[in-house]
Amino acid sequence: MNFLKYSLLAGLMALAAPLSAQDTPVVVELYTSQGCSSCPPADQILHELADRDDVIALALHVDYWDYIGWKDPFGDPAHAERQRAYAAAGHRRSIYTPEMIVQGQTDIVGAKPMALAKAIAEHARQRPKVAVTLSRDGDALKITAERLAQVQGDMTVHMLRYQPRQTTHIKRGENAGRTVEYANIVEGWTVLGHWDGQKALDLVAQVKGDNPSVVIIQGRNAGPIFGAARLR
Repeated sequence: MNFLKYSLLAGLMALAAPLSAQDTPVVVELYTSQGCSSCPPADQILHELADRDDVIALALHVDYWDYIGWKDPFGDPAHAERQRAYAAAGHRRSIYTPEMIVQGQTDIVGAKPMALAKAIAEHARQRPKVAVTLSRDGDALKITAERLAQVQGDMTVHMLRYQPRQTTHIKRGENAGRTVEYANIVEGWTVLGHWDGQKALDLVAQVKGDNPSVVIIQGRNAGPIFGAARLR
């Protein structure tokens, strides 16, 4: 077993132990691409996180590597725009894959399971600032939220859906010949509006199909994530 595999396995063992229960799970966003040869180890880490209740693991496939020779079927230019917003907020000059953003605040370059485990644990220990609750009646997703602590400025209310599992046989590009199972593939990211937190939030959004729904309450301009909830 080479050092890279050992490091990944050791990190995944740390990630496998659930953190203490809390009302607000930690959001992990992976910016990835099927056209990126460095991405499969990070995709595997996200796969390991996908079913945890204390983490909302999201794979945001980008499209800026499509020109290399393989068009990622899950790629969305809106995902790259969100990644650029994070880079601007963090005063970083470039974007890249794979990159993980934890709770809208901590960026991790590449597949680094131990760094990711540490970031998840650190954010999980922080007191949640917003509690989010979701329920569904047919195609209506009811969203309620309550501010639990002081928050500066207005917050943005995001909603998205994700495909829990999809397998792709990659025929061209840097990962040609690989068959990869992807987890929690984000689609339909929508901004529902803004909220000042002064009164409880009460919204209804329309959703169709059986894919899980996620709502994220976040500081404006790619700020910190203050609360999130998922309905599977």
